[in-house]
Amino acid sequence: MKIKRTLISVSDKEGIAAFAKELVDIGVEIISTGGTARLLTENDIKVISVSDYTGFPEMLDGRVKTLHPMIHGGLLWKRENERHRDEMESQGIKSIDLVVVNLYPFEETISKEGCTFEDAIENIDIGGPAMLRSAAKNFSNVAVVVNPDDYSIVIEELKRNDGKLSDKTRLRLAKEAFQHTARYDSLITNYLGERIGEGTTDLPEILNLRFVKIEDMRYGENPHQRAAFYRELKPEEADISHAAKLHGKELSFNNIIDLNAAIGVVREFSASAAVVIKHTNPCGAAFADRQVDAYRKAKETDPLSAFGGILGFNREVDIETAEEISSTFIEAVIAPGFDDSALEILKKKKNLRLMELKGMETSSPDIPMEYDMKKVGGGILLQESDSVDLKEDQLKVVTKKEPTQEEWRAIRFAWKVAKHVKSNAIVYTSPDQTLGIGAGQMSRVDSSKIAVMKANKSLKGSAMASDAFFPFRDAVDAAVEAGVTAIIQPGGSIRDEEVINAADEHNITMVFTGIRHFKH
Repeated sequence: MKIKRTLISVSDKEGIAAFAKELVDIGVEIISTGGTARLLTENDIKVISVSDYTGFPEMLDGRVKTLHPMIHGGLLWKRENERHRDEMESQGIKSIDLVVVNLYPFEETISKEGCTFEDAIENIDIGGPAMLRSAAKNFSNVAVVVNPDDYSIVIEELKRNDGKLSDKTRLRLAKEAFQHTARYDSLITNYLGERIGEGTTDLPEILNLRFVKIEDMRYGENPHQRAAFYRELKPEEADISHAAKLHGKELSFNNIIDLNAAIGVVREFSASAAVVIKHTNPCGAAFADRQVDAYRKAKETDPLSAFGGILGFNREVDIETAEEISSTFIEAVIAPGFDDSALEILKKKKNLRLMELKGMETSSPDIPMEYDMKKVGGGILLQESDSVDLKEDQLKVVTKKEPTQEEWRAIRFAWKVAKHVKSNAIVYTSPDQTLGIGAGQMSRVDSSKIAVMKANKSLKGSAMASDAFFPFRDAVDAAVEAGVTAIIQPGGSIRDEEVINAADEHNITMVFTGIRHFKH
C-alpha cells in the first residue's frame, strides 16, 4: 500500500527535517510530538500535533503522549481484514503507514558524570518502544524507521515505487526496530542490575549480552569457519576493540586473539616490557630499562617460536626496537604508539600489521573485561575475569630456606607470566626474563620438562612458577635437576607436605600464593 501518513518522534534529530520535507513533497501527511514537532515547524514543514490528532493532551510531563488507540489502532490494524476495517471506520481511526522513531537517550544519560537514578528513570522511553513494536509487528502493512542512515534509502525507494516500500525493505526495517528495542531493554536491565549489585557481587540471573559487529573476518581459526569481530557497547579504552591499525594486512581471527593476549601480558608490568605471543601463549617475556633489550630478552627465550609471532609492548616503539623487529618475520605488533622513525622502518614490511592502542602503557592487570565467557554446546559459561594479582599478605614461605631478594624478584615475575600461559603452565625465569615456558600439557611434569627443553640459556639459579599446585614431587625434582632454586605455586595439594619436603631436601625455597591461575 502507498504510504500516506507518518508519525515522527525522534530524540536523535540528525537529518530528520530534510527527511520530513522529502516525505511532504511526495504527499505524506506528518503527525509529530513535542520537540520533534517544534523542529519541523521551525523548518516550515506542516505538522499535525499528536494532541490534535488524538483529541487528547500530552500529560504527566510527557510520559503519556502516543499511548492511544488512535495511534496504535492506526498502526496495528490488518489492511486485508474486513472486520478490522469496519472497526477502524466505526471508531474514526485513520491508518498510520510509517513510523519514524528513535528512543530517549538512556545510554547517553547514564554515561554522563553525575547522572542520578531519577535522571536515568525519566529517560526510559515507554511510548517510543510501544510504537516501534506495533509498527514492526505489522510490517506487512506498516514501515518503521529507527536509524537515520535509512532515511535516504527509504526516500529513494518511495520515489522510485510511487510511494510504496517493498516487502523485503519493510521486513528488514522491522528487524532493525526489534533489534533497537532489544538493545534498549538490555541497557535498562543491566543498569538496574548494577543498582542491585549484579555484575559486582553477583552474576546475573538472566544474561543480556551487548555487542556490536565491528567487521566480518576473512575466516575464523581455519579457512572453512566464518567469523566476525564484535565490540562490547561500553568496553575499556585499552581493550583490543579500540586498537587502530596503522599499517599492514587485514587482521585475522587468530591475530586478534593473540594481540589480546599480548595486551594482557605487558599490562602486568610498570617497567618497559615486551612479549612474544604464539597461539595465545607467551613464548617469551621480559622487561628492561631499554625497550630493545626487553624485546631481545623476550625473543631469546624461544627464537624458533618467535618466528611468525605477535609482539606486544607497553611503551611507544622506538627506532632501535623497530630495527630489531625488522630482522625477523613477525605477524603483528601492538603498542601504545610508534615513533616516526620506527614507523618508517616497520612500514617497509608490507604485510606487517602495526596496531596502536593508547593506554597500554598503564600497568593495570586489575582492569579486565567485565566477564569472561566461553561458549559450550547449548549454553555459555560465565565467570569473572582472572584479574587478581599476587596478594602480598597471602604469600607464605613454606620451606626452611627463605628466598633471597633476587629470588623474590624472579618468582614474582614468573608468577605474572604464568597467569597468561595455558594450563598446565610452568615458567622458568630470571628476575626480568623468561628462560623456558611449558604450556598446555596434560601433566605438570611434562610441562616442566618441555620448559627445560625449550630453554636457550642456563637455568642455574632460576625461579619456577606453576599455575596450580604440584600433585606429586616429580615436577620439583625435575626443576631442581634443571637448576631451579626458587619455586612459587598455589599450594593446596593433599601431598603438599611431600612437595615441601622435596624442596627442603634439595635446599631450595618455595612460596605458596593461595591463588590458582588455570587458563583453559
